[in-house]
Amino acid sequence: MTQEIIDIRGIMNKIPHRYPLLLVDRILSFEQGKRATGLKNVTINEPFFQGHFPGAPVMPGVLIVESMAQTAGVLVVHTMGVEGEGKLVYFMTIDNAKFRKPVTPGDSLHIHVEVLKSRGPVWKFKGEAMVDGQLCAEAEFSAMIIDPETV
Repeated sequence: MTQEIIDIRGIMNKIPHRYPLLLVDRILSFEQGKRATGLKNVTINEPFFQGHFPGAPVMPGVLIVESMAQTAGVLVVHTMGVEGEGKLVYFMTIDNAKFRKPVTPGDSLHIHVEVLKSRGPVWKFKGEAMVDGQLCAEAEFSAMIIDPETV
């Protein structure tokens, strides 16, 4: 795995997500077409903590899975190079999602995604989200790469 770091500007050039739904801050490592590790620094300033849950803030599991999908989206678009520019990555399936440990403000969420297979515009991934080396969430998911003009 290369230590190619993609910063927030590079991420924003690859996927269309923006605040408050951009859930990956940096790509820490990357292996073309195979795997990537993303980082999400979780802060108390996240808008979802206002209601989830007052007095006991916990990052919603669906947003942890979304952070996996965004990391996978960066992996796919970066792998595709020029051909991937301007494309969207849409969820198709989420399978075997498990949430094992709460993610709270102050955590550095390390998001590991691995390509299980790809066929044409459809990619399947395994994702794991970890804090301090402990597994917090995992899921398998698939996505389709589409041209936004076809939506």
